[in-house]
Amino acid sequence: MLSATTNTTTFVRNYLILAITVMVMSSGLVESFYNPNRLSQQNRLDNYGRYISAGLVAHAQTLGR
Repeated sequence: MLSATTNTTTFVRNYLILAITVMVMSSGLVESFYNPNRLSQQNRLDNYGRYISAGLVAHAQTLGR
């Protein structure tokens, strides 16, 4: 009987450790994606991409003339 209680206790302990680990890791992952510095950097990259695209279109139009 003692063995069954120990196995159940071990299972519950391992399950709790796994659940807590998943929660902590997922919250850290979410924070890394919604970091304000990362979002502002992505915004700058998007704007730079639009600038390059406009330059390429303008260059292609001057070549076509």
